[in-house]
Amino acid sequence: MKVWIDFSNSPHPLFFAPVARRLEELGHSLVVTARDNAQTVELASQHWPEVRVVGGESPGGRAAKVRTLAGRIEALRRIARQERPQVALSHNSYAQIAAARAAGVRTVTAMDYEFQPANHLAFRLANRVLLPEVLSGSTVGKQGARDKKTLYYPGLKEEIYLGDFRPDDTVVDQLSDADAGERPLVVMRTPPSRAVYHRFGNPLFEEILERVGSDPDVLCVVLVRHAEQRQALPPSVVAPSSAVDARSLMYAADLVVGAGGTMTREAALLGVPTVSVFAGSAPAVDQSLIERGLLRRIESADEMPPLASRSSPPAPLDVLARRQEELVGWFVNASALAPS
Repeated sequence: MKVWIDFSNSPHPLFFAPVARRLEELGHSLVVTARDNAQTVELASQHWPEVRVVGGESPGGRAAKVRTLAGRIEALRRIARQERPQVALSHNSYAQIAAARAAGVRTVTAMDYEFQPANHLAFRLANRVLLPEVLSGSTVGKQGARDKKTLYYPGLKEEIYLGDFRPDDTVVDQLSDADAGERPLVVMRTPPSRAVYHRFGNPLFEEILERVGSDPDVLCVVLVRHAEQRQALPPSVVAPSSAVDARSLMYAADLVVGAGGTMTREAALLGVPTVSVFAGSAPAVDQSLIERGLLRRIESADEMPPLASRSSPPAPLDVLARRQEELVGWFVNASALAPS
């Protein structure tokens, strides 16, 4: 079977890497495409040098976004007609889902955020929808994730790939101008400022960034999504200009402050002290981590934990690897069973 995987955002190449390996081990062939958005292509190229780049970053304004999406749908439809895959697989790549349906290709989409407006498009067009079980009984049914097409996996999407790395102890030293010394390491992830579901600022993140970044006793590393975010950073922080081994960086961190979703959950599952300052509605996947004591959501900079070295080690890698093995098997089996 030929499986077409499309990456539309930075987390997707990491998410699909172990899934793609398993598919190839089972004898399936792959077609891989990616949108040139944030670090998506750079990360995809590390696993698939032959990745086809289709489309770019989403512009500002609803009308411009729609035109860009339509252009990518048409380009992907041509690839689908040329390659003739049996299954199109993505994590809510709206363009791929629409293009695949137009080309008569079965579509499988995963998703884990119930407040994404475009779910209404993706879920209704997809033949199969794969969601974390914490979303069972939520509003996703009204978005088109009907019972007969939807399967719920027992975990979070980040657990599908978190065990797929070995910490690089040199990652902090590799950052330009980073003199770590004995200072606590705080890693911050900027807001998803261009996302459809994030049409607002995040003054809390900015306040915390100013406070942490100006502390000479703390090494603050900021992982930005877009160029304009880097330009707005204070000069005292370290902001890598290209994709870094973010899992190793967070594994070494004493605190992670996330204004988005995926990296925040990665850090929490890695067993690193993690704070969420996401400005949107709190998703069920985050709430599950809060209930497990792995994540804190704060609404004021005064609620920030002390900027000090952490007191306990991160999660054992063998535990992460076993969990990944279980969920990759589930995901591959569910993807291969997409109904016509």
